[in-house]
This record gives sequence, structure tokens and C-alpha cells, in this order.
Amino acid sequence: MTDKGDKKRPEEDEKTDVEEQGSGQADLDGGEETAQEGRQPEGDDPATDASDGAPEPGDDIQEKLASAREELREAQDRVLRVSAEFENYKKRSAREVDAHRKYANEALIKALLPVVDNLELAIRSAKENGKGDEGLLEGIEMTRKEILKVFEKFGVTPVEAEGKPFNPSVHEAAMQESSETFPENTVIREFQKGYMIQERLLRPSMVVVSKGEDGSK
Repeated sequence: MTDKGDKKRPEEDEKTDVEEQGSGQADLDGGEETAQEGRQPEGDDPATDASDGAPEPGDDIQEKLASAREELREAQDRVLRVSAEFENYKKRSAREVDAHRKYANEALIKALLPVVDNLELAIRSAKENGKGDEGLLEGIEMTRKEILKVFEKFGVTPVEAEGKPFNPSVHEAAMQESSETFPENTVIREFQKGYMIQERLLRPSMVVVSKGEDGSK
């Protein structure tokens, strides 16, 4: 025999299912609210705040690029300066070598000049007096010419003097004389021959200079 009181009515079963669903939905809503309460506002994120003051990656690259360009410019300037100094050094060295080559024998040649002077004096004296051995005179003349050839080989040349305008850079005036033949300030004759070595004066000519016809000046 079935007990009617133990049977649930369909209305009660439906009510129970609805209440259980409502209870589950409430628990779900409550969990979402709790999760939302645990979240911080986006504006208060510490990571975001920290990144606001940090430099952008592009700025750092630009600074490094500018620094590298400045270093390159300084290096190029140093290379140009060193190159210019080296070129000057080469030119200076070349001038020094050339000068040494030209004037290396200057002291020796200068020491030989009195020998040439004595040979010329002996030749002049023999010709003026009309005395002496012709063979000996010829030998002296040949010796003088040979020495002058050696001088010429090393760039030594005599200074032109007689009949030339007096030039204090290569002539040394020993005295002055009145002259009807030579105009004023002209070399009449030389006592001692002067010489040049390349473009340098080795010894000036010692000369007599004309004062003109009346010698009033």
C-alpha cells in the first residue's frame, strides 16, 4: 500500500531545483565580485608608474650614435694631423739631405782656396816679371786648372767681379779709387777671388771700387 504522504509533489521538486540554481548563481556572482575587489585600478599599477620615468630605448640609441660620430670625427682629425706632420717631416728631411749633399765638402774646399790663391799669385808674378821657367809655369797653370775642375764638380764657381757693379752680398771693398774708365760704384780689379758653393757664398771677392772720374762722392 503506497503512502501518499511520502511522495513529493512535482511542484516541490521544481521549487527545489530552482532554489539550488539560484543559490549556485549567487555563489558565482559573489566570487566575481571578490575577484574584482582584489584587482587594483589600472592607473595605480606600480609597473606602469615605474615605466613612465624610464628613458625610451630609441633615446639611448640616438645618444650612442651621436657619441660614435663624435669619436669618429676626432679620430679623423688626428689622422689628418699626423699625416700633415709626416709630410712636413719628409719635406724637411729631404731638404736636409739635399743641403748635406750640396755642402758636405764646404770645409775642405774652403781650406783649399789659399792653395789656389798661391798658385795664381805665382803665375801672375812670373808673367809680370817675365822671368821663370816656362815649363814650371805651365805646370803650375795646369795644377790650378785641375783644382778648379774639382771645384766645379762639387758646385764651386768663382764670383764675377772685375767690371761688375759692386755687390756687397758677394764683394768686399778693400779700397776705392778714382777712375775715368769705370763708372762710379764699379769693381775696378780684385785682390782676392771670391767663390760660391751652389747658392751659398763660400768667400767674398776682395775688390777695389771706382769712385768715378773726380772722386768727389
